[in-house]
Amino acid sequence: MQANKLSRERRSAMRRSYLKSNWQMYLMVLVPVAFVIIFKYAAYPGLRIAFMNYKPAKGYAGSEWVGLQTFEKIFRDKDFLRALKNSLVFNFLDLLVGFPVPIILALLLNELRFQRYKKISQTVLYLPHFLSWVIIASVALNLFKPETGLVNILLRDGGLIDKGVPFLTEKWHWAVTYLLIGVWQNMGWGSIIYLAAITGISPDLYEAATIDGAGRWRKIWNVTLPCIRGTMVTLLIMNLGRVMGSNFERLDSFGNVQVKEFQYQLAIYIYEKGLAGGNFSRATAVGLFQSLVGLILVLTSDRVSKALGEDGLL
Repeated sequence: MQANKLSRERRSAMRRSYLKSNWQMYLMVLVPVAFVIIFKYAAYPGLRIAFMNYKPAKGYAGSEWVGLQTFEKIFRDKDFLRALKNSLVFNFLDLLVGFPVPIILALLLNELRFQRYKKISQTVLYLPHFLSWVIIASVALNLFKPETGLVNILLRDGGLIDKGVPFLTEKWHWAVTYLLIGVWQNMGWGSIIYLAAITGISPDLYEAATIDGAGRWRKIWNVTLPCIRGTMVTLLIMNLGRVMGSNFERLDSFGNVQVKEFQYQLAIYIYEKGLAGGNFSRATAVGLFQSLVGLILVLTSDRVSKALGEDGLL
């Protein structure tokens, strides 16, 4: 018993010593933890708005409880169904086109042997992630103008087209341009995680592959990709949880009357039918629906990945 007491005292002393030596790190972590608690978990009580006819002037106490009436109105709304369809189609296409690109980019960057060129390339590729969609859209609108845009001028001068291509003023061209610009904006940032995973691969595996006569491409296929498969599965599961979401800033920046049919997605619906009209109950209900579907997709994909022999996310 005396030994147990001494052991507990020793562990307590070690914890105090550790905290005394590393308190700065815990202080730094406290800021993002507080941010998550305040802006994520503290907002949960506000979800009751989805089940009320919420009036800001009356508050929670004075607003009438309506149960699932708001959800029933939403699911009968043709505009909601159109926004839902557009969001699902574009987000799945975004995932289909955009998910492999950071992997390919990370593999290419990893193969660069000149460190200075590699660092410059990484900086250039990461930069678009830190630009707002307003800036990106402003540049894109000028580059892709049908008559005076630089891209169309170069295509005409090269003899590839006879008249300007309406990249951002015709719905089908807009859809392709919108998706590709999104891939370009995110690919550099997404490659960071894959590069970190590649860095953790043991050099012994590459040495063994070299001894077996494997070339550069064979090493990528048989060593690099299998070693980062767990990272790929984890990020795929996380991305699946976002297929119900939509970025209002991105959609609004690229939106115009000619492409309204494709541009009208859930973020636009929430703003126009909810926040702009003062219908906070509808906006909250749609947001809650998005979150629940995203959660179901994450849990389902996690179970599927585990059934296939992967570690999964949870």
